Amino acid sequence: MNIALIGYGKMGHAIEQIALQRGHKIVAKIDVDNMADFDSDAFRSADVAIEFTTPKSAFDNYLRAFKQGVKVVSGSTGWTDRMEEIRQICEKEDATFFWTSNFSIGVNIFFALNKYLAAMMNAFPQYTPEMTEIHHIHKLDHPSGTAVSLASGIISEDPRIAAWTEDPSEATEAKMLINHRREGEVPGTHTICWDSEVDSITITHEAKSRLGFALGAVTAAEWVATQKGFLTMDMLMHRIIADSRLLDILK
Repeated sequence: MNIALIGYGKMGHAIEQIALQRGHKIVAKIDVDNMADFDSDAFRSADVAIEFTTPKSAFDNYLRAFKQGVKVVSGSTGWTDRMEEIRQICEKEDATFFWTSNFSIGVNIFFALNKYLAAMMNAFPQYTPEMTEIHHIHKLDHPSGTAVSLASGIISEDPRIAAWTEDPSEATEAKMLINHRREGEVPGTHTICWDSEVDSITITHEAKSRLGFALGAVTAAEWVATQKGFLTMDMLMHRIIADSRLLDILK
């Protein structure tokens, strides 16, 4: 498969390493100093472009790729207030787009565990949740997209929780606190603590390196290459589970 990289920082390098190990070809590497390469035969030859850039540039990068007829897999965060625009472009202009706040397969298992635990807590109102997310000092947005996704999962399953906040003075039983910290080169750690007067229940996902995210991004690109439209990680995870025996086991 031919892959174009949009953004060639640390994540771009990690994705390149995994893609080459899996037998794919990198046909274009676009960064801030060669944006004109969007309009190149090399970029147009890509089956999929994998995009990891900044909140400020991500949306325009998608439009440039769509203009060249290239499918996009993206992990950029901080721009998702415009997600509906992308969905409409996919519907009206036959573009293909896949986005997730976190490509790690482990994190997506963590998402499912988080929602399951939140649903259980409906029966135990003495517990209230709080989240802490830690990332490297180069991450610009906060809370992380992963933290927002986790919070959304809790809100969807526990009717007591209506919103989240980063301001401790605003935290209430109905508004969950998300703490953010930026430390060194930490790839990403997310902890959710359900606290009561008598005990606490804590679940944590800790990334050990960027390679887990890179593997997830390449895995997504391999799937997207044969798909069309607006795609999500839930769709991919369902495909992975369907291809295993897990669905049979869960019946």
